[in-house]
Amino acid sequence: MGHKRFPINPPHPERNCWGCDRYCPSHALMCGNGSERTQHPVEFFGPDWATWSPPQAQAQALEAPAQDTTTGALVQYGLRRSC
Repeated sequence: MGHKRFPINPPHPERNCWGCDRYCPSHALMCGNGSERTQHPVEFFGPDWATWSPPQAQAQALEAPAQDTTTGALVQYGLRRSC
């Protein structure tokens, strides 16, 4: 038995809980403690949430460690560290 398909952009995401494969109505939650529903990503990030990707500048900054140009020491989290 497979899992249910997850809708990319449902018409009324506020009507269901998206925390598990049950997709319970918001007024009859069956899993968890029943007090809060899990929101759909479209409610958090907008209708283009599935096509988002990080900007190239952020990806390149994460690849290489920063280096102080005056001493040549590696800089991490704003602190100087010698090699």
